[in-house]
Amino acid sequence: MKPPNDRGAGKHGGGRNAGPPRDRMGGPRGPNHGAAPQGNRPQGESAGSDNRLHLAGRPQEPRAHEARAQEPRRADAPSPRPHHAPRPQGRQAEARPDFGHHGGPPERRGGDAPKGAIWLYGVHAVAAALANPARRLRRLLLSEEAEAAVLAQFPQPWPMQPERTDRARLEHILGRDAVHQGAALMTDPLTPPPLTQVLERPGPVLVLDQVTDPRNVGAILRSAAAFGAAAVITQERNAPDETGALAKAASGALEKVPLFKAVNISRTLVALKAAGLWCVGLDAGGIPLSGPGLSDRRIALVLGAEGEGLRRLTRETCDVIAGLSVPTGHVSAMESLNVSAAAAIALYEIQRKA
Repeated sequence: MKPPNDRGAGKHGGGRNAGPPRDRMGGPRGPNHGAAPQGNRPQGESAGSDNRLHLAGRPQEPRAHEARAQEPRRADAPSPRPHHAPRPQGRQAEARPDFGHHGGPPERRGGDAPKGAIWLYGVHAVAAALANPARRLRRLLLSEEAEAAVLAQFPQPWPMQPERTDRARLEHILGRDAVHQGAALMTDPLTPPPLTQVLERPGPVLVLDQVTDPRNVGAILRSAAAFGAAAVITQERNAPDETGALAKAASGALEKVPLFKAVNISRTLVALKAAGLWCVGLDAGGIPLSGPGLSDRRIALVLGAEGEGLRRLTRETCDVIAGLSVPTGHVSAMESLNVSAAAAIALYEIQRKA
């Protein structure tokens, strides 16, 4: 709504901006003489009241948006509700819960969670995190059924005591789309050890070039754990952070396989080469991937994003580009596989001996 026009009366003195006579206290004497009230102005005050501030004996015109606030109000005029007035009660209050400026329940926005803490959920992810001594645990919420399921995977004593909860409360905290299975754990993200220390472990290394779906990354971690991979490396910028969705898809593998963030994928491949790894980029147009042909080498398997595949510089830095042999010539043939499915097949092939 525009602020009132404070230019005073018109040429004939009876227009919209004309104000009523005023007494010694500055208040109007009598009715409003036809001027329509605007906004929240109490009835009886006109839009063109000639209110001026006197500073050092010199009148100054008040700003347009301050004019209404500075006008004196009649003693019998209704006043607007102050900021500290109580909120409406009853059905109106129930329809608009106070969740703050951004909306959403406080616990889902973070509530009492410290900055940087995350929620992991799912029975397997929570049980594996409880069993990981490197985890800094903050809060454990379990339903009655989930507590029995977690207990079956990781016997007590646990590093912290659980809080009994129900499905409605977990959906309030995690969102309705989270497949939490009645288990949620607030924890700090893991800090991976130095890459040189991880490379002392046997097994291949997976390098993900801008794979952005957290469920794909979680599924790749699960396959990496199954086939004894030493680590999974993603890009720092275009890759998901450690989240509940990623940990749920990893099904506990996030606690077993280190997940690294690399600033530059190409430079990381150069460092892996210097450590003695053979970098194999996976692409449908490459030569057939053969495990027996790579049995005498330690492999760094490089996978690109779905659709775009490997970027040019990443492809050029790899030692070889290989692909999976997909049967063709029948109706159900697919041109490509999901990146997590391709990673599982490639890991199986790399482990296959002659």
